[in-house]
Amino acid sequence: MSTEHETNPAQPATENGPDAANPEIPSTPEQLMQAATARIAELEAELAEMKDRWMRSEAENANIRTRARRDADDARQYAVQKFATDVVEAAENLKRGIDSLPVPSDDLPPIVVKVREGLEGVERSFIGILERNGIKKEDPVGSPFDPNKHQAMQEQESLEHKAGTVLQAWTACWTLHGRLLKPAMVVVAKAPPGEIAA
Repeated sequence: MSTEHETNPAQPATENGPDAANPEIPSTPEQLMQAATARIAELEAELAEMKDRWMRSEAENANIRTRARRDADDARQYAVQKFATDVVEAAENLKRGIDSLPVPSDDLPPIVVKVREGLEGVERSFIGILERNGIKKEDPVGSPFDPNKHQAMQEQESLEHKAGTVLQAWTACWTLHGRLLKPAMVVVAKAPPGEIAA
């Protein structure tokens, strides 16, 4: 038994048909075209955003690869830095040993002259080996004082030299592939008090 208020499931929910229940579904060709155009624009915007993200990701990956390559090159090039510093110390000790010998003269015993010449030959050979391996010795005498490469141990008044010029080097400046290993200990020229006042 049915009442007059019951609905027939076969009948549409409204008088206007099933499309009237969902107003988002286009019912005319113009609405269909507008919906398609809007969807295309939405997909294009999404594509542009994804492309932008991909390009940023690729750029970041390229930066990471470049950084990793540079770090690996640095590690390979400067892995011997501690050893190089110790070798430089040995080279300076050899130089100090040579400097402690008497300067060659006619009244000097021949054995002392030969010892000095032999040690100087060893030093030249040693410095050559170091240079072939990227360790360079720089004599700063006569050059302007550079706080990145020189350590001022003393100032000395000088009329012949411009203020800030390295007059004397107690030790040389040593670098490994351009990177400072050991600064030069230097004496730097300064202007006499009269010139400073003027």
